Amino acid sequence: MLTKAGYDNDMSERFEIEEKVVEVLKTVYDPEIPVDIYNLGLIYKVDVDDDANVTIDMTLTAPGCSLADFIVEDVRLRVDGLECVKSATVNLVFEPEWNKDMMSDEARLELGLE
Repeated sequence: MLTKAGYDNDMSERFEIEEKVVEVLKTVYDPEIPVDIYNLGLIYKVDVDDDANVTIDMTLTAPGCSLADFIVEDVRLRVDGLECVKSATVNLVFEPEWNKDMMSDEARLELGLE
């Protein structure tokens, strides 16, 4: 079992943690767009180290987004709240620049772009 207190650094458990992180990321929405940030293509990297620390590289649809701090903190708190995660760090990056091609097919359909 994965817990904050007892983490086994087995590769399959790291993969399980990553899957749980992705599930949580799919519950975070940009308040201005009715699609979760994962399917929008805003998550560039999810890295789980041997100690169950999670590092996420993410971007925004626009560099000047007024809700940037809110979205980044929401991601950090939700991921850090997972029992299997020891700590969560979210890095806001703007390279490569986000574009609509990064969205999943599901997101394109939801927004009427397909």
